[in-house]
Amino acid sequence: MRIVLEAEDALRIEPGEAMLTIVAPSEEHSYSAFHMLASGLAMCTYSVLDSWASNAGISADRLSIHVSWEFTEKPHRVRTLNLTFDWPDLPPDRESAARRAAGLCAVHATLTHSPEITINSNVGQAAR
Repeated sequence: MRIVLEAEDALRIEPGEAMLTIVAPSEEHSYSAFHMLASGLAMCTYSVLDSWASNAGISADRLSIHVSWEFTEKPHRVRTLNLTFDWPDLPPDRESAARRAAGLCAVHATLTHSPEITINSNVGQAAR
């Protein structure tokens, strides 16, 4: 599996070697926390679609997932995530079913229904 950094606000997940690799167009591009967030969504969606395809008898060998995002301010955060799947082997009559399956990704559900986040600290304590 390959994570391809396309821009500071976009990436693509595509089939590749067995090991997960991150590819950037140049050394100036770095894998940011926002790329990590988008990668989680893309990898989860890919896994769901790959599993659905296996059960449906459809090849997912050329499936790729593209995620881009836009920011907003006050506070600075991701405002929108845009996910597109490119799937040359998907029969057109199965597209709506694949879109429904993509929506079953647990990371998608987590981002749609914000989790409660707590912040703790262990100041002055020895590491466990």
